[in-house]
Amino acid sequence: MIGKTLKHFEIEELLGKGGMGVVYRARDTRLKRPVALKVLKSDLVSNRDRQRRFLQEARAASAVTHPGIAQIYDVDEVDDTTFIAMEFIEGETVSQLITKRELDLLGSVEIALQVAEGLSRAHEANIVHRDIKSDNIMVTRDGHAKLLDFGLAKLLDPVLEGKGEESSRELRQAETLSQTRAGTLLGTIAYMSPEQARGQKVSQTSDVFSLGIVIYEMVTGKLPFERETPLDTLHAIGFEEVRPVTLVRQNLPPELNRIISRCLRKRPKDRYPDARSLAADLKNLKRDIESGIHRSEPIIGKIGQFFESIKSSMPFGVIGIAVAVGALVVVGFLLLTEKETGPIIALAIFGFIFYRYIRNRKNRMLKRFTKEIRKFPEVQAIIVRGDQVTVVVDQAKAKLYLRVNSLVDLVNKKLYFGSNVEASVRDDLSSAEFQRMLREPRVVYVRDDVILKSDSELAKEEDTTTSAGEQ
Repeated sequence: MIGKTLKHFEIEELLGKGGMGVVYRARDTRLKRPVALKVLKSDLVSNRDRQRRFLQEARAASAVTHPGIAQIYDVDEVDDTTFIAMEFIEGETVSQLITKRELDLLGSVEIALQVAEGLSRAHEANIVHRDIKSDNIMVTRDGHAKLLDFGLAKLLDPVLEGKGEESSRELRQAETLSQTRAGTLLGTIAYMSPEQARGQKVSQTSDVFSLGIVIYEMVTGKLPFERETPLDTLHAIGFEEVRPVTLVRQNLPPELNRIISRCLRKRPKDRYPDARSLAADLKNLKRDIESGIHRSEPIIGKIGQFFESIKSSMPFGVIGIAVAVGALVVVGFLLLTEKETGPIIALAIFGFIFYRYIRNRKNRMLKRFTKEIRKFPEVQAIIVRGDQVTVVVDQAKAKLYLRVNSLVDLVNKKLYFGSNVEASVRDDLSSAEFQRMLREPRVVYVRDDVILKSDSELAKEEDTTTSAGEQ
């Protein structure tokens, strides 16, 4: 491609390769300026409807101008080659700066603020980025942050609007995300929002979640949800809470932890509604850091945490608290007025029966969960330990993972009190580990062809494994 001309862009130098395509330094022969030219992989634009939606969104993004966004100059197709010409930026990505440990607290907050302000301009134009990560944020030599690749994530969306064979094929391709396009999707999984991980519709709050992950990464040097496998990472995004940044790294302001925690809420409605409101809090935090103000966690926040813990232990949450208080008032009134004890006993019996019904709701929901998941042929066993469900499979497929997450999410939404259910999909167990799990009392399903080995066979197998390891 070096020396070739696409429209009025003359390709001069290879800058890099990635999952989405190849990036070149090119020269705009009309305006006499350097540009970054990204030539997209042919398989990403082979679907004409997907290509049309990408071109439409990329052109819309090109109309959004802000210092925090890399300007898109042109997007087009020439001789079956789809390309996007954008602002050429000399600098380093945030990912590179994190690796080199060149970011301090104030610098991290400043980058986050600039990106949030640029993102808010895109959100005002109803454009969602979908793929915010530290590799997609460049910092120029003079310290200005710029968000890259608006519109490109649209190429990764399966075409689901139609009902024909093509739509079904696209969905099947999307379901193999754990096995294909490692450079494209697997490199982005750690920054996904819960709704993206479940294959649901994204919104502006999805970008807020991803930017929250980047902020967490900048101030701690760690990704909050990254695990050993892609499926474990997706599970963590959907169900696990992050460790507070104030525990990961000492002397970070509690206000920063509050901001990040709000960005990383599982439910979109609990996050910042858009990047503008996030930018406002980041601006205040930056002012506090520059002035040396150190704010402790407000008492109202501590009270709120205590109230949340009370709600989680009561049936129906707030309603349950109100009902319990009301019942106590009624019983107290009956006792003080020396009424007959019959109504009190009847009320107590009814309350006990009702409580037991609600208390066992989680078990009933988990039975339904098991009934649905056991239908997948690759499922070998399902084990329930308290609030943790383990699904052991021959091979972890994205379709099964999405279904598990969807059902667990449904169970948690229908719980009236108590801690949420968590689920994991395991395809990495050794034979001995699997056999030990089958001996646990909470195995709720085992596939017909799974054989439970005797204790002597299991001991012999473990001895063989140990001997092989020592050799």
